[in-house]
Amino acid sequence: MMISAVFSCQGFGNVLAPIVGIIVTACFKNAIDDDVRNLDYVWRIIIGIGCIPGVATLYWRLTMEDSKRYQLETAKAAAANADEDMLREKLLAKQEFENQLQTSRDEEYTVDNSHASSAQIAQPRRAKTFMQYFSEWRHLKVLLGTSIAWFALDVAFYGINLNSSVVIEAIGFAGDLYNDKPSKYIIRNCLGNIIINILGSVPGYWITVFTIERLGRKSIQLMGFGMLTILYIVLGFAYHKILDKSEAGFIVLFTLAQLFQNFGPNVTTFVIPGEVFPTRFRSTAHGISAASGKLGAIVAQGGFMQLKDRGGKNQFIDHLLEIFALFMLIGFLVTWWIPESKGKTLEEICDESEEYY
Repeated sequence: MMISAVFSCQGFGNVLAPIVGIIVTACFKNAIDDDVRNLDYVWRIIIGIGCIPGVATLYWRLTMEDSKRYQLETAKAAAANADEDMLREKLLAKQEFENQLQTSRDEEYTVDNSHASSAQIAQPRRAKTFMQYFSEWRHLKVLLGTSIAWFALDVAFYGINLNSSVVIEAIGFAGDLYNDKPSKYIIRNCLGNIIINILGSVPGYWITVFTIERLGRKSIQLMGFGMLTILYIVLGFAYHKILDKSEAGFIVLFTLAQLFQNFGPNVTTFVIPGEVFPTRFRSTAHGISAASGKLGAIVAQGGFMQLKDRGGKNQFIDHLLEIFALFMLIGFLVTWWIPESKGKTLEEICDESEEYY
């Protein structure tokens, strides 16, 4: 619950960002209206303000002590991988000395005992490396599940933001680019973004926080991917019909999509990799999963952004939504590779004996 609560603060950040935009724009209102090129200073200030919490977080993280659990696990792994050659030589030398002291009557027993001791020495308990651990399919499929699910989510999560301008226009906050003053146009769009986030995103985050221990991580992720698949199919195949007949209906469907993104995989794809991997590999595996998500964001922004106006302004968005539905289905399927961690300790989720051979 704590991990999901930390991640859900992203929702507040999504609301705070346009608020900062409104404040900075209001401060430079006259300058912007006199010369729109002064917006160059405005967005630089907004980006600079966004760096402040990042820098503060970086300092606190660099000065933060690693968890006791991590320190204990790394110490155990180091002990398991101690200098075995020296240990083997000492034990063999001791065995040879004892053999010389044995009488010929005990010679057979000594030889047998020597073989047993040598066999025991030859197979020490060693900690598995990252590659050894994930070379086993039962472990690799979990890493693939968390990575592919995060990738699939972020393709749609970042790609669906291409649609935000349509929703802002539908709720009457797009403004008039040609007739409104620049400052008014920007402020109205910021207000529209705030409304969109409050309608679906923020509630979705915090519904997850308060239900994740009851419903379970895997269950919420499956539900979220399943609902998003259905919603994107409806929005994709009936996009123009819905917009032509009912803007309110489109807003409701879009809000539900935002809700189930966050009351679903947007939170759980972050939480699950932090729980289902052994302590020694957890940060690396979580990093691989997160990097896969950012790759999905690049695909969405760098690839699909070029397609949305194919055939005319916003004319390809319906097909993009259909593509996003396919990615949501992929996320739904690979989630079955991931174990449920609800109600379990980290030791129960990750059997320590699996880390050694």
